Amino acid sequence: MFDLADQVAIVTGASSGIGRATAQLLAQRGAAVVLNARHPGALDEVVHAIRARGGRASAVAGDAGDPATHEHLVAAAQAFGGLDIAVNNAGVVGPAGPLAGLSLDAWQHVLEVNLTAAFLGARSQIPAMLARGGGALVFTSSFVGTSVGIPGMAAYGTAKAGLVGLVKGITADYAAQGIRANAVLPGGTDTPMAGDQAQKDWAAGLHALGRIARPEEIAEAICFLASPSASFVAGAALFADGGNAAVK
Repeated sequence: MFDLADQVAIVTGASSGIGRATAQLLAQRGAAVVLNARHPGALDEVVHAIRARGGRASAVAGDAGDPATHEHLVAAAQAFGGLDIAVNNAGVVGPAGPLAGLSLDAWQHVLEVNLTAAFLGARSQIPAMLARGGGALVFTSSFVGTSVGIPGMAAYGTAKAGLVGLVKGITADYAAQGIRANAVLPGGTDTPMAGDQAQKDWAAGLHALGRIARPEEIAEAICFLASPSASFVAGAALFADGGNAAVK
C-alpha cells in the first residue's frame, strides 16, 4: 500500500529538511517527483541524488508565494503524466519576538510563506488532480499554534494553525470528488530551521520521547497520508510530534 509507482508528486520547500527527505522517500517508493525551492543549486542536488538512485525527478526553482511558480510546477508534473500527490511544505519561522513588537511586514511575510503559498499551491494542484480522478494533498503544519503557543512565535503559530483550517475547507469542497487533504503536525525536527544545538536541546525537552525528530521520520508520516494506506483519511491533522500534544 506504500507503493507509489505511476504516481506523480509535487513537493515544495524540497531543498532541505523535511521537504528534501519527503521528496527522496516518495521517489524511493516509485513516484516521479517535481521539486520546488527558491535556490536552484540546492534543489538540483536533490534531483541529482534521486536520479542517481534510479528515481525520476525534475526541479522548478521559484518563490512558492508566486502563483506562476505553481503553474510551472503543475506543468512539470504533467510532463510526467499528471498530478496525484502534492506536499505543500514551504515554510519560514520569521523573526522571533512578542507580538506587539512585530512589524506588519514581518507578520505578512510569515503568513504569505506558510499559509498563502499553500493556498496558491492547492488552487493550482486541485484541478490537475481532478483531471486524474482524485489525489492527495498534504500540508506541513506544526505543533506550534495547534497544541502549544511558544513565546515569540505568534505569527508562525497563526499561519500553521491556518493550514489545519485550509485542510478542512478543501475536504468540505472536494473530498466527494476524490481529493484527500490532510495536514501533518511535526514536533521539533532536526532541520536548518531548528536553530543551534542549545535550541534543539531545549526543544527536545518539550516532547514525551525526550528528543526531536529526524526529517526522515516526518517524511514517513507525510508519505503515509499521501499513500493508498490513508485512503479513508481526509481532513485530518496528524500529530507527528513525539508525544508533545499528549503531555501538555
